[in-house]
Amino acid sequence: MNRQESGTRHFALISVFSVLSVANGLAVPSAVAAAQAYPTKPIRIIASTTPGSGPDIMARLIGHKLTEAWGQQVVVDNRAGASGIIGTEIAARAAPDGYTLLILTSSHVIVAALYEKLNYELLRDFAPISLLASTPFVLTVHPSVPAASVKELVAYAKSKPRELHYGSGGPGTPPHLATEIFKNMTGIDLVHVPYKGITPALIDTVAGQVQLTIAVVPAVLPFIKTGKLKALGVTSLKRTPLVSGVPPIAESVPGYEVIGWYSLVAPAKTPHEIISRLNAEVVRALKASELQERISGLGAEPIGSAPQELGAHMRAEIEKLQKAVKATGLRRD
Repeated sequence: MNRQESGTRHFALISVFSVLSVANGLAVPSAVAAAQAYPTKPIRIIASTTPGSGPDIMARLIGHKLTEAWGQQVVVDNRAGASGIIGTEIAARAAPDGYTLLILTSSHVIVAALYEKLNYELLRDFAPISLLASTPFVLTVHPSVPAASVKELVAYAKSKPRELHYGSGGPGTPPHLATEIFKNMTGIDLVHVPYKGITPALIDTVAGQVQLTIAVVPAVLPFIKTGKLKALGVTSLKRTPLVSGVPPIAESVPGYEVIGWYSLVAPAKTPHEIISRLNAEVVRALKASELQERISGLGAEPIGSAPQELGAHMRAEIEKLQKAVKATGLRRD
């Protein structure tokens, strides 16, 4: 190769590297500009449940506030089916641009613990935005059960192993796992009676066909108020105004906590600037008295957290519920 050819090749290489450098330099500002301008088109929030469900209502409440704040339409996309797996897969595969979000709940964590072969991983494939709200469950018993407290119930159950039956909305549901965790932490032996939903389980508890059931606040509150069921404890660590006067189970069983919760997440690799903007607006919305009242009406307590707090919460919940599923021997694969 002569000197002229060598010089030509060297110049060509410099030109290529220059073009790449300029392109890369332009890409970063353009990505930042896109994040700063966000949102510039409609946003969809996937609810992997049917219309009218808790996650669907939560998505619509948050979506309405985002629409008001940004002037961009936020639509709820219901993708129910396969225990929420269908909608979650769609969200995980969506472009990480902030225009597809997902209402992720405690049920998603249970599904992830039950199914080993999923096409997504919650911690790997989603970026936390904010923990929206939590909803405790209530441990209720039929009035004939001679127990006025969790401590008395545990003592009574130990005196009658496998004689007490508890209802749930089915294997792997939050009430089922909440009761199994309660069993494991107290050493009592109860018989599980699964139903096709929590309502028939509560009806049979009222009828005395089963002796106890752990259920969400809205479902069980009418029975408590009419004296058809006795409320012995809530599953949150602290007392809740949703069921005033009912102590936490944790006062008798230290460390016990099982709560339902709603959160908002985005596909992994969504720009940090977009996550921050979404978080700020969601937290602001959750401080509005009108939205707090609507969420309380669902039997939940509004929260509004930083992304890092939601990430830590998800990791802790996954670890806890994986242990609970293992203890129950449940598997769906």
